[in-house]
Amino acid sequence: MIKRLFPILSWLPNYKKAFLASDLSAGFTVGIMLIPQSMAYAMIAGLPPIYGLYAALMPQLIYALMGTSPQLNVGPVAMDSLLVAAGLGALSIVGVETYIAMAIVLALFVGCLQIVLGMFKMGFLVNFLSTPVISGFTSAAALIIGCSQLSHLFGIEAGRNSKLHLILIELFSALNPINLYAFGIGAIAILMLLVMRNISKKIPGALVVVVLSILAVMSLKLHMKGVEIVAEIPKGLPAFNLPVIDVVTLKDLFPIAITLALIGFMEAMSIAKSMENKHGNTLRPNQELIALGTANIVGAFFRSYPSTGSFARTAINDLSGAKTGLANLVSAVLVGLTLLFLTPLFYYLPNAVLAAIIIVAVFGLIDIRYPQQLFKRRKDEFALLITTFLLTLFVGIIEGILFGTLLALLLMVYRTSKPHVAVLGRIKGTSYFRNINRFKEAIELNSSVLVFRFDAQLYFGNKDYFKSELHAAIAAQKTAPTTIIIKSDPINYIDSSAVFMLEKLITDLQQQGIAVLFSEVIGPTRDIIKNSKLIDLIGHENFFVNTLEAYEFATHKTPKTNLQEKISLQTKSED
Repeated sequence: MIKRLFPILSWLPNYKKAFLASDLSAGFTVGIMLIPQSMAYAMIAGLPPIYGLYAALMPQLIYALMGTSPQLNVGPVAMDSLLVAAGLGALSIVGVETYIAMAIVLALFVGCLQIVLGMFKMGFLVNFLSTPVISGFTSAAALIIGCSQLSHLFGIEAGRNSKLHLILIELFSALNPINLYAFGIGAIAILMLLVMRNISKKIPGALVVVVLSILAVMSLKLHMKGVEIVAEIPKGLPAFNLPVIDVVTLKDLFPIAITLALIGFMEAMSIAKSMENKHGNTLRPNQELIALGTANIVGAFFRSYPSTGSFARTAINDLSGAKTGLANLVSAVLVGLTLLFLTPLFYYLPNAVLAAIIIVAVFGLIDIRYPQQLFKRRKDEFALLITTFLLTLFVGIIEGILFGTLLALLLMVYRTSKPHVAVLGRIKGTSYFRNINRFKEAIELNSSVLVFRFDAQLYFGNKDYFKSELHAAIAAQKTAPTTIIIKSDPINYIDSSAVFMLEKLITDLQQQGIAVLFSEVIGPTRDIIKNSKLIDLIGHENFFVNTLEAYEFATHKTPKTNLQEKISLQTKSED
């Protein structure tokens, strides 16, 4: 049990010395990248840069002990930072200290929710965040994050907003005058980051531009010419501190907390799964929830705001050869050493360079190819993506993801309410049964037998559609069929409403002299039928292992063997 909760106890005693060099190299590389990046992400969240370093310390350390993905790097990320800013910005918070306290409480709340979800094995909930919704939301969030940093890039004062049109309105109203020194150093930083990233992703571009920009500000005294700098950063490790919690605060934070809990888990799982596919690691989603939740809770006690897995840092971690969680431990140690000894070195770091790091990082999240593919092949999902994108941009970040998810669920319900149905016919000279509309010339004509297939579970939302489509298929026959075979392998569930509908439908058909046979009924559906009145209404003799047997029985009264009889009605209790 302890080893399942702390996977490090499984891999550390069996650690291979051959992994050490790779883990040290990866940990050092990611740590160097993480230091300036975490400070930049804290700015997105509306927090002082030091809180980015706090969020990069304890959460990363805890995940190394409890996580099941050797490559996943946990800490502050752009998306969650923007969600923090959007969520807290919507509340009536007075004063910087109160804002910081709320961000820390939010991390604690998110962690508690993730642990509860993990304990109750609710990791499957993330599956309801469809790819079009995530793509639209991510691209919109990236645009918002990037545009929100333009004020730092231009060296101007602008309000903090999470809606694109308000960001742009405030930005254009404050554009005159632009601080050319800030803009110049930020533009050069962006160019250098892009060039270094194209040369090799292993180059710590963020650290290079940070060091060069600090030297430039110091030597040219750019801070005396209106270039905003980070200035003094508190030195030392974050002290243990109990977040101040009250019921009103929790009530206000709940919508953003549940959003962050699920979005953070989704981000981490999508990255971790890609690493699992690449390396064959064993990933445990519910343990990941517990690991991320514990990381956020412990982080909150050490002044961290919400954190999760990072796309960019995990990719660098993997590219640098990380084999185990030791790489994350090395990164955490590097962050700790920075907090202890190196924070004074960042005094002259210009905000424009932090903005440049953010802009380059987040614009890589904007996906153009996937919407293009959907537009060509899946117009309904393209509409879902665009709707989520526009809602996130102009209505709100939390509203975008929530309404996008709701629309995705409504689209799913609509599809299941009117699933694909088919009338099947036997291919001449074979045992195959195929859609008569697709294989018109090859179908064996037999107007006395109607083979009907319904490609979904049967439930209250589509039971009437099933009934109407079956009646339509009967009406389309030149002569009324004497037997209906329902090919049932796509039907994996029948709810009580659908059972009641089937009882009445079958009774009506039998009164018209039409026999109803069922073929290829799968186990869970057999259990439901056998536990209802349907089994007696249909008759044990009218269930068949495959459609050919049912067809032969309908046309030639070919009897079933004892084995066919047993298999066609086998239920769970008899397995």
